[in-house]
Amino acid sequence: MTATLPPATRPALTQWGVILWPSFVAAGLASVVFFAFVDPEQLGRISFPASKVSREVGYSVGFFMFWAVTTLSSAVTWYLQRPLPPGHADDDDLPLR
Repeated sequence: MTATLPPATRPALTQWGVILWPSFVAAGLASVVFFAFVDPEQLGRISFPASKVSREVGYSVGFFMFWAVTTLSSAVTWYLQRPLPPGHADDDDLPLR
């Protein structure tokens, strides 16, 4: 049997991995789906008409934007999944008013 550590005592690298790895995969999938229908050069001409945006730059910026959004989503999920500190009453124990 393997002993599991409570979330508060897990190494920081593991906690970052739990956030960054799923968000990386989700960003990759979102990029594939998004750029299957949208050409980054066309999007660049619409968004920034004064500057030339290559496809490679468009793909890179798009991926990192998707990764930022999915990282935020994973971080919020991780934060909400943390256990309550000892001594805090659960809301289910309080009477309804």
